[in-house]
Amino acid sequence: MVLSAAGTVGAATYVARRLLTPDLTKPEDIEILGIQGDSVTLPLNSETGQPGRYGLWFNGGRGHARLGEVLDTDLDSGRVRRMLEGVDFGDLGVGPARWNQYYFAGTPQQALGLPSREVEIESEIGRLAAWEVLADPQTAAVPGVSGVSGVSAVPGVSADAEGLAVPGVSADAEGGGTGSSSGRWAILVHGRGAERGECLRAVPVLHELGFTALIPLYRNDLGAPSSPDGRYSLGLSEWRDCEAALAYAVDAGASEIVLVGWSMGGAIILQTLDRSPLQDRVTAVVLDAPVIDWGDVLRHHGALHKIPGAIGSLSRTLIGHPWARRLVGVHEPIDVALTNWENRAGELKHRTLLIHSLDDEFVPVGPSVALAAKRPDLVRFEPWQNALHTKEWNTDPERWDAAVREFLTP
Repeated sequence: MVLSAAGTVGAATYVARRLLTPDLTKPEDIEILGIQGDSVTLPLNSETGQPGRYGLWFNGGRGHARLGEVLDTDLDSGRVRRMLEGVDFGDLGVGPARWNQYYFAGTPQQALGLPSREVEIESEIGRLAAWEVLADPQTAAVPGVSGVSGVSAVPGVSADAEGLAVPGVSADAEGGGTGSSSGRWAILVHGRGAERGECLRAVPVLHELGFTALIPLYRNDLGAPSSPDGRYSLGLSEWRDCEAALAYAVDAGASEIVLVGWSMGGAIILQTLDRSPLQDRVTAVVLDAPVIDWGDVLRHHGALHKIPGAIGSLSRTLIGHPWARRLVGVHEPIDVALTNWENRAGELKHRTLLIHSLDDEFVPVGPSVALAAKRPDLVRFEPWQNALHTKEWNTDPERWDAAVREFLTP
């Protein structure tokens, strides 16, 4: 197919806008076909047939169930039957549903039974809601020593949910709005188009290690203020919201801060560590399926969607040039080269655990492998297999927790 110059620019503009525009819709796009005792039958697709533990939203998001291993697959009928581990809330029945790759649902209090509250963080774009999961006092005093016996509380059953949430506590209130005595903090950053619930999988092991966990929204999330242009910046502006979370933790008395990020959350963290004056407050980093090089990710998706190379290249050029800001609708140019940490490996300063599946279909593992090879002094690479994007924990939660536990234990 041959495009005119105007057609090429138009196509490249469309690609750039699709990349940067948040999509907050969450359609119910699968069907619960049957329920048989402790199992659920679903249509077989690229997600429902994957190994591991997942969740299922139903009844318009008013119900949630947790699913375990695949029990059997019928290729002829295109169906898969999975173990039903539990129903957190709602009446499970046949009908429309939405896949939940985070497994857990609700707040940390509801999903994990851990004391938590809703606080607010002051950022340059306004107040950002955050979950603060309070450190266990038994382990906060002795870093690396576990004294927790109830971390794996039945998901969805709240332990004293009434009275623990403190909505609207801001970073200016009561010394940062925290009653935690722990100096160990972890700030958890979800990925592009994801929700804070993505981070819940990491909370139990962090709680076991004595960390207070802070899980904030960032600009353009559902429920958060928009950026001036309402566009993602691939981490090049979102890092300021991560910095605001760092400031909140420091004001609350954090003496040790670990940053944990998934997918674009990893890209946000890397920019924070490069640009923020608070970078020296960070002692370690955990990245799960991170975007190490946005250029590589964009080329990968261009090939998947059969976008001609010239259009993909032009789209990356457009988002990076001041003259094209109005064309693609961005407030600030986005220099994709600044997100290439394979090339910038020499600038890394923080010890990092990098977890990434060799089978990641969305963010190719290549740049993670290359970064680890270039910085073996700082980066510990934990390769996974048989896990789709950011689903390493789902396929082997015990191994994921063990890797993080070992890395963060003094």
